[in-house]
Amino acid sequence: MDFHTTVERAQRLKQLHAEHKPLVLPTVWDVWSARTAVDAGFPALTIGSHPLATSRGAEDHEGQTFEEVLAAVRPIVAAVDVPVSVDLEAGYGQEPADLMAGLIEAGGVGLNLEDTVHSDGGRLRGTHEHARYIAGLRAAADDAGIPVWVNGRTDLFLHAEKPADVLDEAIERLRAMEQAGADSVYPVRIQDDDDLLMAVTGAVAIPVNSTAHPVKHDLERFRRLGVGRVTYGPLLQIALTDAMKNMLGAWAL
Repeated sequence: MDFHTTVERAQRLKQLHAEHKPLVLPTVWDVWSARTAVDAGFPALTIGSHPLATSRGAEDHEGQTFEEVLAAVRPIVAAVDVPVSVDLEAGYGQEPADLMAGLIEAGGVGLNLEDTVHSDGGRLRGTHEHARYIAGLRAAADDAGIPVWVNGRTDLFLHAEKPADVLDEAIERLRAMEQAGADSVYPVRIQDDDDLLMAVTGAVAIPVNSTAHPVKHDLERFRRLGVGRVTYGPLLQIALTDAMKNMLGAWAL
C-alpha cells in the first residue's frame, strides 16, 4: 500500500475513534473474516493475535515470528478498503522502530502492544519499561509521518488473583502509557466488572478498550460505562466455532 493511502487510513482510524463512543473494531484473522466484517458495515478492523494464530495452526503468545505475522497481515489489509489495526503482542522481541516499520510496510495503521513479554518467560514489563516502549512506537510513527493508532495494553488484571487489588497499579500503568503517547489503553480481563471498567475509564483522558463477546455482551452497557473502544479478542472466532459445531453436528456420522 502506498504512503498516501496509508496516511489516509491512519487519519480515518483516528477520526472514527472521535466519532464513535465506543468504536467497535471486529477482530478478524483472514481475508474472509475481514471482508465479512466490512460487508456487515464496519468502518475499521483489528487483526487479533489469538485468532490469527489459531487460523494458521500456530500458538498464541508469539508462537509465530514477526515476519510470519506480517506475511499473514498483508493479504488481509490488501483485501479491504478500511483501516486495519494489528495485535502485535509484546513486540516479538523487536525494537519499537523496527516493529513500527514492519507494521507500516504491511499496511497496518494501528497496533496493540501488551506488557506480557512472551519471549522472556512471560514476565510482565514494569510500568515505566512498558511506557518507554510505547513512547518508542509513538516516536517511530511520528518519524514515518503516519499517525498510527497505538493501543497500549496491560495484562495486570489478567495476572492478578483478585483484580480489584491491583486497580491502583493498573491505573498508574494506563496513565503512564497515556503520557508516553498511547492513543488508547486496554486493560484486559475486566469486561464483566462494571466497577473496574468505570474506574479505569474515569482515570484517563483517552479511550479505554474493552474486550467483548459479540453475542453475550451489550454495546449500550459499554457506552454507559464510558468505554471508548471495543474489540472481540478471540471471542468472535470462538462464537463462530460454537455456531459451526451446532450447524454441523446433525451431519456428523
